[in-house]
Amino acid sequence: MVKNNQREVWGSKIGVILAVAGSAIGLGNFLRFPVQAVKNGGGAFIIPYLISFLLLGIPLMWIEWTIGRFGGGFGHGTAPGMFHNIANKNRFVKYFGIIGIFGPIVIYIYYTYIESWLLGYAFFSLTGNLALCQDQTSMVSFLKGYQGLEKNQFFSSIIPAYIFFVLTFILNILTVAGGIQKGIERVCRYGLPVLFLMGIILMVRILTLSPIYPEHIDWTPGKGLGFLWNPDFSALLDAKVWLAAAGQIFFTLSVGIGVILTYASYLKKNEDIILSGLTAAATNEWAEVVLGGSIAITSAFLFFGPEGIKNVAESGAFNLGFVAIPLTLNHIHYGFIFGFFWFMLLFIAGITSSISLAQPAIAFLEDEFNFDRKKSVKIFASVTFVLCNLSVFLLSKGFVDELDFWGGTFALVLFGTIEAILFSWVFGIDRAWDEMHAGSDLTLPRFYRFVIKYITPSLLVIILVFWFIREAKDVVLMKNISAEVMPYIIFTRFVLFALLVAIAWLVHIAWKKKEA
Repeated sequence: MVKNNQREVWGSKIGVILAVAGSAIGLGNFLRFPVQAVKNGGGAFIIPYLISFLLLGIPLMWIEWTIGRFGGGFGHGTAPGMFHNIANKNRFVKYFGIIGIFGPIVIYIYYTYIESWLLGYAFFSLTGNLALCQDQTSMVSFLKGYQGLEKNQFFSSIIPAYIFFVLTFILNILTVAGGIQKGIERVCRYGLPVLFLMGIILMVRILTLSPIYPEHIDWTPGKGLGFLWNPDFSALLDAKVWLAAAGQIFFTLSVGIGVILTYASYLKKNEDIILSGLTAAATNEWAEVVLGGSIAITSAFLFFGPEGIKNVAESGAFNLGFVAIPLTLNHIHYGFIFGFFWFMLLFIAGITSSISLAQPAIAFLEDEFNFDRKKSVKIFASVTFVLCNLSVFLLSKGFVDELDFWGGTFALVLFGTIEAILFSWVFGIDRAWDEMHAGSDLTLPRFYRFVIKYITPSLLVIILVFWFIREAKDVVLMKNISAEVMPYIIFTRFVLFALLVAIAWLVHIAWKKKEA
């Protein structure tokens, strides 16, 4: 086995666990999960969610940890090189791996801008500006004004949002420039404990609140928790609920993106990946279900009640986090402090995820072109800053939604399907099982051998086939796109296609150099 001695390694086991957990613990835990739960039957959503976690999330997570550690032993930190090795150096398989670089870049392009909103909102919570919003209309107006979607009494331009975007972008770049140990690991080691501390303080405060409205004394924290945990079993007959649960698991665990592959490539050969992966996944689930669910759903229930909370969730993906929760906090003593905790918690969750999205592209340039860290980060920063600006100024034109679908939804499922098949059927389940257990103190039940070989790939293929049958034609032909935004959607798809081709070309050039 050829090793590249210049490649970094993690400083400690707890460091890599927190880094992978930090990658997974992001805006999806506190913004996306509550919305998905509310829109898909409340307690009924938890059942397919947990099943998807056991049959899709956990197996894919172990697959990615194993492929990543194995590929790192050959000096590869990204999917093209890893796939090349697990497929016995087949000349074509490496090109499937470009999705593992493409997906993280696409998500990074819009994720960083959304992340910057949180820094801005944390600032405006402390200054008292956000406390001026005492009803849903004014809070929605504040958000739209901040995003530059309208001019109103709160914001006359997008300049404040742009300043916080630039600050957030710089923080991301400075972190990844520090490298694995001094950058990513250090931020996650200190950031996640602070995140959990603020989350626990918020959860305790919200769960001890009295009803906000005297006329609605039954809108209590206990009823809010009941909304999340009491299932309506009839909702389980709806295929949409199951698909939403599977999609949330992909999003929350950061599987199918390519990030875990890269992080695992910095592990030493015999480091335990089964227990470490399980610990990172459990940490993420605790943050999502216990903290995210309790804070977001319970606080929104207190202000809007059982029917109103559904309407808020349906009205927009960000409305629970940016509208419902700050409204509730504005109606309690020292709400500006708790509001700061909420948005700062989200910002920390966001930055531990966005730095992980940056790492695959940087690792690719380092490993396959032998660029140093400084040069790789400069190239990444230059390209993504331009692309991020498109997210800033084309938000109202569907640019972010289009990126979220192709990079944050479709690419995840497609990439997860490819790596599950390659791992179990090309690399071979016998070899894969042995590699997974190398250096592990924990032996998995044989049940998971069957799941990894048959169940996980089959479920992923079914999801893809279902999408192609039901939705692919309308999406490709843009049937539900209005004439007003159609040119922008075409432009967005051109940008995505150009990015995909550029990465494929770089992969081709890298292997030509190796062969020479």
